[in-house]
Amino acid sequence: MGARDAARAIDALRRGWPVRVQAADGALRLMAVEGADSVTLAAFDPGARADILISAARAQTLKLANQIAAADPDMPVLVARAPWIDADVATAISDPVLDLASPLKGPFMAKPLAAPLAAKAALRLARLAGILPAYFATVDGEVEAEVGADDVDAYDDAVHLDIATRARLPVSASETAEIVAFRSPDEPREHVALIVGQRDSSPPVIRLHSECLTGDVLGSLKCDCGPQLHEALHQIADSTWGILLYLRQEGRGIGLVNKLRAYALQDQGFDTVDANVRLGFAIDARDFSVAARMLDLLGVGEVRLLTNNPNKVTGLEAAGIKVAERLPIILPANPHNERYLATKRDRTGHQL
Repeated sequence: MGARDAARAIDALRRGWPVRVQAADGALRLMAVEGADSVTLAAFDPGARADILISAARAQTLKLANQIAAADPDMPVLVARAPWIDADVATAISDPVLDLASPLKGPFMAKPLAAPLAAKAALRLARLAGILPAYFATVDGEVEAEVGADDVDAYDDAVHLDIATRARLPVSASETAEIVAFRSPDEPREHVALIVGQRDSSPPVIRLHSECLTGDVLGSLKCDCGPQLHEALHQIADSTWGILLYLRQEGRGIGLVNKLRAYALQDQGFDTVDANVRLGFAIDARDFSVAARMLDLLGVGEVRLLTNNPNKVTGLEAAGIKVAERLPIILPANPHNERYLATKRDRTGHQL
């Protein structure tokens, strides 16, 4: 097993197909709750005996775990299957966005995990797949893909990233820009770099910009992503030379669907940090080693980084890229993103 097995398992989960996760303590046969309906669930579990595997953070909301367990994002909890738990009830168990619509869920009962290492790996696999970390879980039966816990832990879509193609691309900020596309055989997302200006020996001005469909394309006022993207392009164009790295890591790495789920939770009163955690994801699940690999392929080892996020500095330097200078991006807030910006400042350490 290896990266290809992890990639196959991720693809299978996204399609709603069953997978098997193996670890030193045993194996689990799993179907993602959000990929199940009455027909597929009956095929996966004809005896209606499959228990439900969720994160301890979610289990705490359901009064099935304590705060100590819930603080560990990889801690799994197995919910005993009851006759009245069908695909719809399992969805309500798994998705916190539905809590206000069905507030009287339960009672539920937790049961011991026979293979906790496999269960922990399964939760991590779900997050890599961009789906809610919640499964129907059994032991025996056919699956579409198998993966080992070690392969899930070691999965890194930056390892095999390479340049696919490049072309001239005039943009409003610079008519002489060049776009470079990057692809990995183990991961479907394709990242791009936009190189602006004439390269010389000086460290380029770099912006790591994570994809944001709602902000970059639709002009969302809930975040500052779109304005940051355009401001960064102009600051890069005003420098000697620079590179915009556009990373396909939507929603801080949790994916578009889960980002929109987080938006729904924000409408219920949670801030962006608590919304991600309540969904069972990390506060920031992005992998900045992808950006470091892209810079390495472009022959760049030292940069001037355009960011308010110190974690980007730490992430690049940990991956071998020297950050000679951090350059802030200063933009005005609006009534729709004031709380979002305050949360980034107060809870995730963003600086100007």
